[in-house]
Amino acid sequence: MALDIQTAADAQGRCRIVLRGMLDAGTSPRLDQELERVLRDGAPRALVFDLAGLEYVSSAGLRVLFKARRAMQQHGAPLLMVGPQPQVRKVFEIVRATPLDEIFASTEELDRYLDTIQRRMLDAGDEDD
Repeated sequence: MALDIQTAADAQGRCRIVLRGMLDAGTSPRLDQELERVLRDGAPRALVFDLAGLEYVSSAGLRVLFKARRAMQQHGAPLLMVGPQPQVRKVFEIVRATPLDEIFASTEELDRYLDTIQRRMLDAGDEDD
């Protein structure tokens, strides 16, 4: 099975990458190329992987995700994951690929998290005035 990759930026400077299919040795180079394109012009404020349609991830796929996480960390920005299917979430748990507090069950849960973070930053800015 192939991997479908859809990338979109939002008004807040976040980049959402929707993955559908299988992320394995055959498909991971495509994701790696897409991530290089996204990061070439500077890192987004957050990189969000929508994994609801991802059915399988191999070690090659995990390597690409690790590489993306390192790149985002170098820019001081988070890499977050939303909606992984149970079998994909289990892989992350087994290899401790990502902190579980960075994996969200739904887009709504992720949006609440991001809203809270932004409010905290705005409130902290108000205290500096």
